[in-house]
Amino acid sequence: MRHKKHRHTLGVTREHREAMLSNMGASLITHGRIKTTLSKAKALRPFIEKIITKAKQAAAKTEAKDAIHLRRLALADLRDEDAITLLFNEKHKEFANRNGGYTRIYKLGARVGDASEMALIEFVKADDAGYKKSKGRKPAKAAKAAPAATAEQSEAAAPAEGAAEENKG
Repeated sequence: MRHKKHRHTLGVTREHREAMLSNMGASLITHGRIKTTLSKAKALRPFIEKIITKAKQAAAKTEAKDAIHLRRLALADLRDEDAITLLFNEKHKEFANRNGGYTRIYKLGARVGDASEMALIEFVKADDAGYKKSKGRKPAKAAKAAPAATAEQSEAAAPAEGAAEENKG
């Protein structure tokens, strides 16, 4: 039984899925963003974030043998030497101050041919603070009290203006 074995299977065999994620991960590292289906983007996110974490850990290691070990582990998953070299030598510096959340997925809508939900997955910039989550709705009392207070002030100001006009006349 498959209880608690959550994984994005994508309707393909294990070998096909591993090859597809490897190729998509290499393209993402090389180009910085790729357009794909939403389900593939959601499957790619944890795959690529684990590899980026290995690159960050390798940069923090003082001994070369530990860094090489992490590099080989990443290469076993990604299978693209050029992408691994780019990630371990240059790109990992972009994520030095970020603890996870290295990628962002934008929904693009349905594809014309088969109505598949499309998405754009990209790396988050180093200086991007992201969005701030709202703290929820404001209390109703504060929202109702503010308009009532302004209405009372305008009513108090209106008779004073009327009295001033009568004095002019």
